[in-house]
Amino acid sequence: MTARSALHRYMLVSFLTWLPLGLAMAAQVLLMTERGLSLARIGLATTVFSIVTVCLELPTGGLADVLGRRVVLAASAAFTVAGLALMSVATTLGMFMVAGVLKGVARALSSGPASSWYVDTLHGIEGRDADLKPGLARGGAMESVALCVGVLAGGGVPLLVPPSLILPLAAPSLLGAVAAAVLLLVVMLALPEPAHRRRTLSSVLREVPATVAGGIRLAAGRALLRRLMMVAAATGAVLMTIELLTPGRLAELAGTAEEGSLAYAVVAALGFAGSAMGSALVPRVARLAGGSAGGAVVGTVLAALSVGALAATAGLDALPGTLSAGLAYVVLFVGISLTGVLCLELTHKAVTATERTTVTSTSSIALQSGGTLANLTLGALAAQSGLAAAWGVVAVMMLASALLFVRLPAPTGSSPDRALPARSGSG
Repeated sequence: MTARSALHRYMLVSFLTWLPLGLAMAAQVLLMTERGLSLARIGLATTVFSIVTVCLELPTGGLADVLGRRVVLAASAAFTVAGLALMSVATTLGMFMVAGVLKGVARALSSGPASSWYVDTLHGIEGRDADLKPGLARGGAMESVALCVGVLAGGGVPLLVPPSLILPLAAPSLLGAVAAAVLLLVVMLALPEPAHRRRTLSSVLREVPATVAGGIRLAAGRALLRRLMMVAAATGAVLMTIELLTPGRLAELAGTAEEGSLAYAVVAALGFAGSAMGSALVPRVARLAGGSAGGAVVGTVLAALSVGALAATAGLDALPGTLSAGLAYVVLFVGISLTGVLCLELTHKAVTATERTTVTSTSSIALQSGGTLANLTLGALAAQSGLAAAWGVVAVMMLASALLFVRLPAPTGSSPDRALPARSGSG
């Protein structure tokens, strides 16, 4: 395999991993509302997803480091199929919570293996001095393109589906399940596993806890990783607040749930287009800012200012409110994408191949934990004090997180990768 081939496969899997989520995203909150769930119950169902993800991040990350990237990615796709299929037919809080569990398992399984597969494969081809930024940036861009395409398609589908066939707001989740099934096939056929030792079931069960414990010690023991985890938590709070509060706000502006789904799809798609733009700009911004830490500061400040703009324009009605949300989304996701890719690069540089997926899973735990905290607190704050108050709080939080990049410790301290016997076949 060549570096170019590895990049193309990584980009394809990155696209297909996020396409199902994009398809279901625009209608998800509105679907639960249509099924009779209150905002508090919707928050509870979302919290179940976050809790499951947090609880399983490190075990599944360790499993990927022990078993291999492809098996874990395939399992993630299978759980995504099940979760979104159940979501499309769910009618009660209990069913939505079970769907949240399935999607949480899928999310935990998907955190890290794809980028780890690409980094390990590129290191095997070009050595450990290979430049990771261009490939990781393109993978991030493909994730954003997938979300952009998915959310537009998912937002428009409810307007096209006859109500006599299926509840229109349920169609995007069903379409997402189909897309996840395609991902499962691609992962099994297109991702040869980088060489590693063969494992027995007993050795897997013994080594996963050790890998998890090592990941916790690693993240807690290095100043660089601790700071990156805090940035991830702040980002998670911002994203959860946006995803929880914006659909209902735009549905109110649009007039109906179906039209609100389309409005949110358009606004979110603009945001994901901004995310793709941010990923593409990573190398240039990092160079102009004097390095990865400086580029991450630029991204964090942009994100904080955009959420502040959402808070400042929360009282606008009709078209001005929708336009202001769309503009803020673009800037928000440009900033978050810049920071996310550069933090990912810093994380990969700080760890070895045997630690890689576990540590990236630790970062995802921080992201989900920040989102869970925001979900349990800022939703109530918005209900009591308005959207501007909730968005104002997360804007300040995100801006404060930029200070974590000041005098950021160098990504050093990881031990050299252990040489593993090559494994025959495609993996």
